[in-house]
Amino acid sequence: MLKVIRGGTVVTATDTTKADVLIDGETIAAVGAFDNVDAEVIDASGCFVLPGLIDNHTHMSMPFGGTTSADNYDTGTQAAAAGGVTAIVDFGLQMEPNGLQSSLDQWMGRAEGAAHVDYGFHMAITTADTQTFKDMQAMVDQGVSSFKVFLAYKGALMVTDDLFMQALERSNEVGGIVQVHAENGWVIDHLVTQALGKGQTTPIYHALTRPESVEAEATGRAIRIAEMVDAPVYIVHVSCEAAAQEIINARARGVHAYGETCIQYLFLDIEDLNRPAPEGARYVCSPPLRDASNQDFMWDALNFGHLQSISTDHCPFNDEQKGLGKDDFSKIPNGLSAVQHRLALMWEHGVKTGRMSPSKLVDVTSTAIAKQFGMHPKKGTIAAGADADLVIFDPNREHVFSTATAFSNVGYDLFDGRKTSGSARQTLSRGTVVFDNGKILTKPGHGRFIKRGSFNPATHGDATA
Repeated sequence: MLKVIRGGTVVTATDTTKADVLIDGETIAAVGAFDNVDAEVIDASGCFVLPGLIDNHTHMSMPFGGTTSADNYDTGTQAAAAGGVTAIVDFGLQMEPNGLQSSLDQWMGRAEGAAHVDYGFHMAITTADTQTFKDMQAMVDQGVSSFKVFLAYKGALMVTDDLFMQALERSNEVGGIVQVHAENGWVIDHLVTQALGKGQTTPIYHALTRPESVEAEATGRAIRIAEMVDAPVYIVHVSCEAAAQEIINARARGVHAYGETCIQYLFLDIEDLNRPAPEGARYVCSPPLRDASNQDFMWDALNFGHLQSISTDHCPFNDEQKGLGKDDFSKIPNGLSAVQHRLALMWEHGVKTGRMSPSKLVDVTSTAIAKQFGMHPKKGTIAAGADADLVIFDPNREHVFSTATAFSNVGYDLFDGRKTSGSARQTLSRGTVVFDNGKILTKPGHGRFIKRGSFNPATHGDATA
């Protein structure tokens, strides 16, 4: 049956116009005026119709620090849909040596039949052996065209620079792109040992032992290594001006260097780690929250295209899990719950204040991500032939962040009590209403795997935005 979203203002990464959106099954059929079409009508009067957001950085059901992130693909994608997110690209971790296929199979098995919105995967390389490099071609063939390496978490996830270089070379050969968690794991390990030796055990020392300089150094190093082999590189969760400046400098040289920031680095800061127990531990993530003086620069970096997108790094742990580090900050599982918050916060503090145009918001939360990671034009835009992934944003639908309005399984809300004057009213995934005025309407399994295309700088973003 046909559907028509009528009376709204359609926003894409390039245009804002009053128009209807005609949906035929799972696909957008046309954008225009459809007064006489026999179709189910969804009234969007007074609202904005946006492409569904894409969160390219989530960690559902992820083992970490002796526990597993609190959201699975059911609860996590419910929270996503409530925040206007219609697709996620989650991280699968290489769990064993001798290749990547078995690890991808594990993650596919966790998501299949559970997700409410569409999902893809990046594959994180933790054991860079011969079979791993061989399997990178098979990953791209299966639609997993991006890889991740960690330059932090020494003794657990971190790879050495020579193996990182080999991953870049191989990714270049197979048409992929390598993402980097850029912190200097060697220096962090030394600083953590020093802090614990002085009896400095509280959450604030998580940030103080991971200063901005170790992120900036690793970001610059990662980019220089990618530059040596002429490979594209994408820096995840950029938290501060010093690290962002390394990307800006590289792009000015013509390097295919890209970066994202996350909402926590715009709306939270290092002082949150000083909250009394158990609250302070809730704000532990890596890279850590920074001094608020960075935030204006990070907004500008998004607006001027120095950073291409904003994600969430959604990786929630409840208070019991965070309590694993109550006497030792280095044992606090790293991660925040944020997948539901991005649209309302960015609109309230970006669009409503005039800091960011509606089209720029669409670009950094959807379109640029779809292009970067091989999903465009099926995802990330409102145009004939695209998937009918849409969010109806009501600028007058007040939202109060709280556990009562949250869908995450974490048990608290980092933004508890904050109000926004607007929020997502309805979220459609491939033409089906998943979220409607505070309720999830779909059953687990509506979401499907996204087979993503290979990386191509000509179509997925130039090095000089």
